[in-house]
Amino acid sequence: MQNSDALALTATLLAAAGDLTRRIDEGVRARGFDVRPAHGFAFARLAPDGATVTELAAHLGVTKQAASQLVDELVRKGYVERGPHPADARARLVVLTERGWACTRAAEEVAVGVVRRWGDVLGEGEMSVLRDCLGRIAPYGPIRPAW
Repeated sequence: MQNSDALALTATLLAAAGDLTRRIDEGVRARGFDVRPAHGFAFARLAPDGATVTELAAHLGVTKQAASQLVDELVRKGYVERGPHPADARARLVVLTERGWACTRAAEEVAVGVVRRWGDVLGEGEMSVLRDCLGRIAPYGPIRPAW
């Protein structure tokens, strides 16, 4: 692969990911949720069983202090709550509230709509190939924002 081809592929993948993130953000906001994309990445870790602030920090690739500030903001907005940890009396478990779950469902609906539009452009066969190819090269691990 030539450098120009590699750079073009890089730009295309980043543009597609950025567009998907932007569309999810716009769709969620249009449905009345006052969140940012970083919140969605946190929600992905908190669903379904919750997480400690330390676990959330590791997932997002930020300090515990930054994760704690994010959780404080989400608590104030009514998307998450802190409660006792079932296995560690010293820890607090952060879980989604019903509002947090509703926001998560809204983001999933928007994402499905965006991907359907990609399918309209590419067709079912090419979408299957795209999904399989990206699945083979995408790293396993947390999906986190690029700060």
